[in-house]
Amino acid sequence: MRCNRRSFLAAAGLAGVAGLAGCTSPDEPRDATTAPDAPPVTTVDDPDYDLGVGHDIETWGEYDPDWSHPVEAPNLDVTTETVIEGLEIPWDLSFAPNGDLFISERVGRIARYDSDELETVATPEVIDHAEAIAPGEEGGWWAAGSEGGLMGIAAHPNYPDVPLVYAIYTREDEPAVPGGDPYVNRLSYFDVSADDTAASETVVVDDIPGNEIIHNGARITFGPENYLWVTTGDAASVNPDLGTNQPLPQDPASLAGKVLRMEPDGSAPESNPEIAGGDPRVFTMGHRNPQGITFMPDGTPVETEHGPSAHDEVNVLNAGENYGWGPEGERARTAETYRGTDYARPVVNTDETWAPPGAVFYTADAVPSWQNRLVVGGLRSQRINLVTIYPTDGEPASAANGGTRFDADWMNPNYSAVHHTTLEDELGRIRHVEQGPDGTLYAITSNRDGRAQGDFPREGDDRLVRIKPA
Repeated sequence: MRCNRRSFLAAAGLAGVAGLAGCTSPDEPRDATTAPDAPPVTTVDDPDYDLGVGHDIETWGEYDPDWSHPVEAPNLDVTTETVIEGLEIPWDLSFAPNGDLFISERVGRIARYDSDELETVATPEVIDHAEAIAPGEEGGWWAAGSEGGLMGIAAHPNYPDVPLVYAIYTREDEPAVPGGDPYVNRLSYFDVSADDTAASETVVVDDIPGNEIIHNGARITFGPENYLWVTTGDAASVNPDLGTNQPLPQDPASLAGKVLRMEPDGSAPESNPEIAGGDPRVFTMGHRNPQGITFMPDGTPVETEHGPSAHDEVNVLNAGENYGWGPEGERARTAETYRGTDYARPVVNTDETWAPPGAVFYTADAVPSWQNRLVVGGLRSQRINLVTIYPTDGEPASAANGGTRFDADWMNPNYSAVHHTTLEDELGRIRHVEQGPDGTLYAITSNRDGRAQGDFPREGDDRLVRIKPA
């Protein structure tokens, strides 16, 4: 039997170790070429709540326009404490303003931690969910569901007065583009105060190009000015191995291979860039499979992106810019292909595969020497990737303690970076890292997705852990 739980059986608070267990039989197989009958959906035309938010960055608790990068190398001697175990391919973490923690699992479950309890909030059946393998079970290159399912999650900035949680997920439908894959990604919100949260779904953005197997994105978060940010993958539209070479990431009218910035109701802010022929919700374009979006203390957005056979990237985002991914012969991911183009240049472009998913620009001091550094998960690299970003014309950050510097003349002219690693093969695949309201640094693993290396998944996987100094 493949473990695919539909309810949490037991949990303890974030202050201690918790155990979760249980499973059900896997869903019956279905014909992947035939779209299921879609249930009726509610759109955001007439919301039950006032979705409006303020956009004054000075109200952001972490705002610091005068912040500076650390010059000394970070202390890499850290340890972890398990908070929750037995999760099924968790994908994202979102702390609401009141401290409630929401967790998404790719098997299709939204969960909430509140008052020392971890409870299932919703399991919408429309999600084309993944299935988690059990510890000790062979998973192949990926488990059923591949990279899709329930992905990014974010609580409304005015939660709990506006008790809405946003989520993005993969569902089977007609192709979003002619000849495309019969899977799309949908961004919705759910009323977690409703008696039936799943039935309260309201669709914000639908028919974002998706793929049954790979490159769906999709991180969502509310940024410093309360705009809703969404990263979207190229839906494997540019993948010679799959016989695809569509220009979706380079098509400004397509929502694939983009970073979107929206109001909470899905509309485009007036301050968004004007891109000729573009969808007004597009903030940047030319992305391959971005899965991380976070912000420097001055509000500057930073994105992490999976590259092709290494060439993973960290990008500082500038409104309206093109980050270079597109059809073969027209794309940039190496020094040779970036030179001579107008594409925005990366701060980090790797020689080895990190497989960088979620990230957080850590501003607290629970792990003191990591303050004001970018903390990035690592899937294939199975480690924490710690990136110190600094102005190219400023004092360089130290590369002591085994650091790698990124400052080549073809890279971002304004920022350079130093990369350090820690916790290699101690947790397995690290899907996301997040800063809690009290400054604690958390991470979630993704060892039950069938792609872990070594002796993962281990008993107790997947888990939420707290990172702290050793």
